[in-house]
Amino acid sequence: MPRSVLEAIKMGIWDFEPSEVEFSKFNASDAMPGTRDKLCTMAERAQKGLPLWHVHDRDDVESAPPSVILRRKPR
Repeated sequence: MPRSVLEAIKMGIWDFEPSEVEFSKFNASDAMPGTRDKLCTMAERAQKGLPLWHVHDRDDVESAPPSVILRRKPR
């Protein structure tokens, strides 16, 4: 059984889904979608067998990065 998406592709398994991992076990990315930083983050996650996306990843240009939102204190 493959441990990552990369291993699955090498084995010809195209519908592989990695095991679910709690979002607290890996970091979200502040990088904007489509940037080199975001692609590097996703490649690193794939190599480690982690899900490609994190619930707190930045997902558009207009939004503040997740780390900024998480640091804000309620008024």
